[in-house]
Amino acid sequence: MVDLEDKALRLPATVVSQMRSGMAGVAEQTIAAVISQVPSYHDPFQGRMGRNIEMAVTVALDGFLDLAARQEGIDAGDQIEAVMEAAYELGRGEARSGRTMDALAQAYRVGARTSWRGMSAAAVESGLDATTIARLAELVFTFIDELSDASVSGHADELATSGRLRQQLRDRLAIRLLDGSPETELVAAAERADWEPPELLTAVIVADSRVRPLRGLLDARTLHLPEDAAGLTLEPGTSVLLVPGGADRDRRALGRLLAEADAVVGPARPWVGARSSYERARRAHELGLTGDTDTHLADLVVQADPDARADLRARVLAPLADLSPASRDKLTATLRAWLLHHGRREEVAQALFVHPQTVRYRMNQLRDLYGDGLTDPQLVRDATIALA
Repeated sequence: MVDLEDKALRLPATVVSQMRSGMAGVAEQTIAAVISQVPSYHDPFQGRMGRNIEMAVTVALDGFLDLAARQEGIDAGDQIEAVMEAAYELGRGEARSGRTMDALAQAYRVGARTSWRGMSAAAVESGLDATTIARLAELVFTFIDELSDASVSGHADELATSGRLRQQLRDRLAIRLLDGSPETELVAAAERADWEPPELLTAVIVADSRVRPLRGLLDARTLHLPEDAAGLTLEPGTSVLLVPGGADRDRRALGRLLAEADAVVGPARPWVGARSSYERARRAHELGLTGDTDTHLADLVVQADPDARADLRARVLAPLADLSPASRDKLTATLRAWLLHHGRREEVAQALFVHPQTVRYRMNQLRDLYGDGLTDPQLVRDATIALA
């Protein structure tokens, strides 16, 4: 930053008084020029932002004259700090309004030209010599540059602060989604986080190392939770992504993106019901499954309650309990193949790598042990699930 105090001119009080008397007109001309030449500011000047900018122009011009008139031994630090703080806040206001610094930078350029025309006319009328007027011009444009720099800093700081706050709010929203919070709470949390809800969300469990490259390819509304986020019970080094979209075309595109990522993709669900997508993906991940969970539905159903499945298996195979382990294993494998191949002896034999006559012999044994049970639809259903 340039030391503005070193560039102070110490203009005579009479000259400063004459220039200050015309500052109201200079301020009006500057504001009119900005409205006319910077289209982005036409509407903002109709509201609160316009009043703030008008105040900033007045403060800047007064501050400039205070600086130009500073006498030997008088500290202008507080004056400069106040003006720079106003410029800094102006930059923050632009960021909060969702505008870039482009319009404000253009306004500074327009303002510098316009205000200099007014001040230079007053300086000439007051009888200042050419050298002093040249130094005054240098001070004007240096002063404007410093104001612009202060506004840039304010704009950047506000974006950083608001960005962090927005991210925190979105992280909390993601946790609420996976907690299964009520819809009214989710809607309110989405509004606070400035997050536009999609129709559908799909939960994806993926290694942390793959998150950064994927985020750049996914919808900007994608939410991210690391494994140490509240409520998650994933293994270290994994994350959950809640990805907008879920129609067939979206799902195919997502599958292509995740083809090399060993990710687990839950089903698409309405965004307020994203928890069910996460729960299915988490269950598949625990079972060591990867890819689209829609292709693992049978495995997920069969493995949903391991203890229940073990009890069902024990009940189904109870007629074989008194056999030797070797006989029990052969007949169990035969019963499973018979169920899966709907009793087609040739196919059962091929699956077991035995002769069809051996299948016939074993099935006779099973009919002796189960009796009419092998024709009971309930037993067939239970056995199919237990031995799947």
